[in-house]
Amino acid sequence: MNAKLRVATLGCKVNQYETELVRQGLQRVGYRDCGESESADVCIVNTCTVTSEGDAKSRQVVRRLGRENPDARIVVMGCYATRAPEEVAALPGVAEVVTDKRELPDLMARFGVIDVPTGLDGFSGRHRAYVKVQDGCLLRCSYCIIPHVRPKLTSRPKDQIVDEVRRLVMAGHREVVLTGIHLGHYGVDWNRNKPKEDWVRLAHLLRDLCELPGEFRIRLSSIEATEVTRELISVMRQHADRIVPHLHLCLQSGSDSVLRRMRRRWGTRMFLDRCRLLRDSLDDPAITTDVIVGFPGETESEFAQTLETCRKAGFSKIHAFPFSPRRGTPAAEMSGQIPKGVRSSRVDQLRGLEAELRSDYFQGLVGKRLQLLVESSRTLVSIQRDAIQRDAIQRDAIQRDAIQRDADHPDPSSTLRRGTTCRYAPAELVEEADSNHGATGELINVRVTKTDGQSLAVVRADSS
Repeated sequence: MNAKLRVATLGCKVNQYETELVRQGLQRVGYRDCGESESADVCIVNTCTVTSEGDAKSRQVVRRLGRENPDARIVVMGCYATRAPEEVAALPGVAEVVTDKRELPDLMARFGVIDVPTGLDGFSGRHRAYVKVQDGCLLRCSYCIIPHVRPKLTSRPKDQIVDEVRRLVMAGHREVVLTGIHLGHYGVDWNRNKPKEDWVRLAHLLRDLCELPGEFRIRLSSIEATEVTRELISVMRQHADRIVPHLHLCLQSGSDSVLRRMRRRWGTRMFLDRCRLLRDSLDDPAITTDVIVGFPGETESEFAQTLETCRKAGFSKIHAFPFSPRRGTPAAEMSGQIPKGVRSSRVDQLRGLEAELRSDYFQGLVGKRLQLLVESSRTLVSIQRDAIQRDAIQRDAIQRDAIQRDADHPDPSSTLRRGTTCRYAPAELVEEADSNHGATGELINVRVTKTDGQSLAVVRADSS
């Protein structure tokens, strides 16, 4: 077989992982990735439904693939396919709709895959690899549709995950991101009716992963503040050389009254207490978050409370989203829907605060030693050559930026390496072009020399 495959993914890290799993399964029976100028025989589209915009983008991708690959068999899976299978099936070119991710082994079997993969051997096109450790969410936040499309709580066997991470490290991935629909509930489905001493939780999985050989680091994706337990923090502290000091804690609102309408499980006091515990226990951890702005009924006072809570939490990054009513959720039917203009204005205010908090956090990293994952590497002369091909305004801006970054390294043949530090801050390293260390995909130790508030300028940790 020499069938051509094209995949497209919308949405979260879990979706990215599941698409890659199907792709590798089909490769086992002879499918190959489709070239840019080729027409695919099979298209796999993994959809998102977290917002109505996610639905719309999913439909656009399916239609585009249908136009560009008129003879292809289009298979659509993902949360939008689960929520609205009839809508998806009616799109042009769609041959099959997978409504339950637990059916993925059956999907691959229908394509002739006998040896269905239970994990990944690599993560194509990425320096960091995502590893799905659990699926499903039992919560019923009033704005969220995901528990309706992924209601079954399922944790993957610990040994299976450990073996997968071992393979990914051997394949050259130097950062592994543990992800799930509700990451902090890893193991909960196994622990019912068992004494607490027999429970398996995320901290136990982390401890086992830290014992694996090889040069790599582990990052956790989104987690609820209540699930950042003392045991989890203890493992992070004990294995600080392996687990990055970064946690993405989902706040959603900094107002207790809004949190109650959202049906969240805690108030701002508990959230801020958890942030303080992290800072007391770890070395300058990066704490990032999500915030929904303009939730139904949100008053100016409640929004001001959110700004104050974010300031107290000292986030290094805030993903700010205007509230988007999701059909099928209680919040969509609530009174007091906030006008779009007000939502947009509040998002702008929150993003202004985020820039301030990020700058403060980055400034506190100056002089510190961090670990950098190199994600791109180019000479400054090649960057300037590309700039010449753009219009004058863009060229001037890019050249000024390059000159500023290269203030201490005037040689235009120097190499500019960009990547992400362990504290989830973007960083840039400029060094001599003949340096044979720090290739793309490698981890290197660096020291922060300065920051412009948006990224870090770093040098090798052993540099003067």
